[in-house]
Amino acid sequence: MKERTLSPSPARIRSTIASIVDQPDDLREIRTFHKALADVNRLRIVRRLAEGPASVGDLIEHVGLSQPLVSHHIRRLREAGLVVSRRTGRETICSLRAEAFGEVAERERAILGIAS
Repeated sequence: MKERTLSPSPARIRSTIASIVDQPDDLREIRTFHKALADVNRLRIVRRLAEGPASVGDLIEHVGLSQPLVSHHIRRLREAGLVVSRRTGRETICSLRAEAFGEVAERERAILGIAS
């Protein structure tokens, strides 16, 4: 049986090179925020948290994903400054930082030179 080797696509190569190139911190911050919202499951978590705080168990039930996947998505949202979490006994309770959207919009306008 002949072994097949898959070559990365040109788009994948460009993406890898772009991620290696030195990126200014302020632009990286904006990118992190937008990448956190670029996943439909994270958007579903944000929409659920917009209703109020929820435990990780509640979020697992809401999005129908495994605990490790939900924890991964919450970590990405926390890194972007959108979610805060706290431990209550054995549970982790997550809350949306709704003000983060306004903060990022204001910061983007300043960084990109867009007048308010």
